Amino acid sequence: MLDFLNPLLNRHPERVKANVELYTWQTCPYCIRAKILLWWKGVNFTEYKIDGDEAARAKMAERSNGRRTVPQIFINNQHIGGCDDLYQLDTQSQLDPLLAQAAI
Repeated sequence: MLDFLNPLLNRHPERVKANVELYTWQTCPYCIRAKILLWWKGVNFTEYKIDGDEAARAKMAERSNGRRTVPQIFINNQHIGGCDDLYQLDTQSQLDPLLAQAAI
């Protein structure tokens, strides 16, 4: 809708090729921060809201090597970690190259 603003805001959704998945809770502030960063980068992601769903939380923990906190973020099926890990990748200029890789 406001795609004309993307270049002005330094957003490049056309560069994002990765498959991004997040396990979240609806009211988790870290989940919201992670989603804001991904939105800012123009990422269309799959969100699994696991509020109160112990089976979904167990699946998340299995995929994330036992981590049970939210968010848990995966890019092209690779476990990235949580919100702080995502922001650290961005600060180190490593997030954009990950997002530019197409899923295999």
